Amino acid sequence: MNGWIDKFAEKMMPLAAKLGQNRYLTVLRDAFMLAFPLTMFGSLVVVLNNLPFWPENVSLQLNTLLGNGQNATMSIMTVFVAFGIGYYLTKSYGEDGVFGGVVALASFLILTPFFFETAEGAAVTGALSLDRLGAKGMFIGMIAAFIAAEIYVRITKKGITIKMPNGVPEAVSRSFAALIPAITTLTVFLLLNAAVNGFFNTNLHDVVYTIIQKPLVGLGSGLPATLVALLFAQLLWFFGLHGQVIVNSVMDPIWQTLSLENLAAYKLGDELPHIISKSFMETYTVGLGGSGMTLAVVLMMAFFFKNKQMKEIGRLALAPGVFNVNEPVIFGLPIVLNATIMIPWVITPLIVTSFNYAVMALGIFPIPTGVTVPWTVPIFLSGMMATNSVMGGILQLLDLVIVVLC
Repeated sequence: MNGWIDKFAEKMMPLAAKLGQNRYLTVLRDAFMLAFPLTMFGSLVVVLNNLPFWPENVSLQLNTLLGNGQNATMSIMTVFVAFGIGYYLTKSYGEDGVFGGVVALASFLILTPFFFETAEGAAVTGALSLDRLGAKGMFIGMIAAFIAAEIYVRITKKGITIKMPNGVPEAVSRSFAALIPAITTLTVFLLLNAAVNGFFNTNLHDVVYTIIQKPLVGLGSGLPATLVALLFAQLLWFFGLHGQVIVNSVMDPIWQTLSLENLAAYKLGDELPHIISKSFMETYTVGLGGSGMTLAVVLMMAFFFKNKQMKEIGRLALAPGVFNVNEPVIFGLPIVLNATIMIPWVITPLIVTSFNYAVMALGIFPIPTGVTVPWTVPIFLSGMMATNSVMGGILQLLDLVIVVLC
């Protein structure tokens, strides 16, 4: 068994290391984390406005009064992600991140139609549609931000900038230094938008959504792709690499988009379109004690194991485990490179996720609404918050039993 593990590790470690250190995946992760406090606030507003015990008229009134809390945060998440990508990518090259961020954001907005049709078919001009700044615009926002930041940085690196004399205030000097790279970058995007509109009578939002985003989101919303992602996360953790961070760097754009689409449907009172989403993954995988759903293991070690060492590790890991921090048990048990525990470590999340998907698809338990619930919220509470139903918390307790059996 150990010989097989060594051979597998030899093949996996270089790939995992490259993924973990990849500039673009790191930037993407950091950009989503930049938006996290804002989406968290928006989620809390949504939960407050739609608590299940509110009478319908109270809920409607709260949405009227407090709805902008969500509109200004979660509904325009692509705005923050585009800025974050521009900022962190430019900064990673050693250049001024703020100007890279605003240029990336402006480039995305140049490609965004400033008109939309209402549900009644009336055309509204000189306005931005929220869905273009949220779920539907996520992929074009990421692509535009990466390309814009790269163009901006390359021009800056070549020294094609305006250099001000000594004594000029730093803010003024930085603005003039960014002038030529910014104008050049924005001109490229303006001409691109004009060409797409002029020659093809469409916009890049719709092109990217149809050709790239929709197929990818459809793939990511399915159970097989989710199980593959979880399998890789568990294997990477087994070899001591942070599987959650590495896998989420790739999958987060898809899962976040699915969450935003669920939230938009939930706000309108429509049927939720996706079972798999960022909310689902956070609540029903990490929300059960961290990666690998180890809270049940920690509880058994702390209260039911007779081995003194196991008991001590369980009790030390219990407090962090309640808040889904499980490094103490991963490295203390240990789970890393422990051949005897590899099979349950890998298959348990796959079994539990398949079970959750099935009971939600059958309508037995509610689907997460798309609100952002911090991954540190304890079990049961996070399930209730994610689904706006006590049944969401009960499902987590059932999951705990399945983990014990595994």
